[in-house]
Amino acid sequence: MSIKLKYPVLLVHGLAAVDNAFFWGRIPEKMESEGIKVYHGQAEAWGTIETNAKYLSERIDEILKKEKCDKVNIIAHSKGGLDSRYLISSLGYGDKVASLTTISTPHKGSIIADYILSNDIFFRPFVKDFVNIMVKLYGDNSPEPYSILNELSTENIRKFNEENKDVPGVYYSSYFSVMKKWTDNVTFYPTYHYLRKHSVINDGVVCLDSAKWGEDFTLIEGDKSEGICHTDMIDVTRHKISGVDIPEVYLDIAKKLEKKGF
Repeated sequence: MSIKLKYPVLLVHGLAAVDNAFFWGRIPEKMESEGIKVYHGQAEAWGTIETNAKYLSERIDEILKKEKCDKVNIIAHSKGGLDSRYLISSLGYGDKVASLTTISTPHKGSIIADYILSNDIFFRPFVKDFVNIMVKLYGDNSPEPYSILNELSTENIRKFNEENKDVPGVYYSSYFSVMKKWTDNVTFYPTYHYLRKHSVINDGVVCLDSAKWGEDFTLIEGDKSEGICHTDMIDVTRHKISGVDIPEVYLDIAKKLEKKGF
């Protein structure tokens, strides 16, 4: 039986990601097989919050015109959740967004960003040159990796939250997964270990407390033996992880939106 949403879904990616078949895995296809209209945000991989919010505003205007509807449901991963909140609050798109569901978004800032900003080695010329070369490979018009780091610091996100309050009439909810040990994904070993050293439950990138936002919060833990990391939540590996089939999580989101009439 198909899921009948009143409004289409806009998938919004996070940092260092692009809208292609690799990034979202089986998620779009699975949602579309259930009758859900799915679109991609097409924001930049290394764009600032404001820059990407402007891309999203143009994208939403295109979708509303094409679908002949007045709102969209946004499902955003990682930094994409902050881009979307800025879109809704600072760009005045609250009347065009029915719901915002964030997944693994650092709503209270990033301890990892704080660490990088406090270490001079990351700002040495040869490191900055290397970073700037790497981010250009994503094809962005205006990649700004160091500006984004500043935006994601806990201090600047506090200011961001003061300036971007939730808009009445928009339904906000959030999801988060947890790494249980460093072997869940060795790619995130350094960041996972650093955050655990500070007694912080995390997904290898974002902390549990930072990810909680909105009226409803859902924790995806999986089974007892294996955790689910930050990138697992966008189905990069295309298989069940810790007993969880990630596309089913997105269908669960859609079912909740359906019940709310969105």
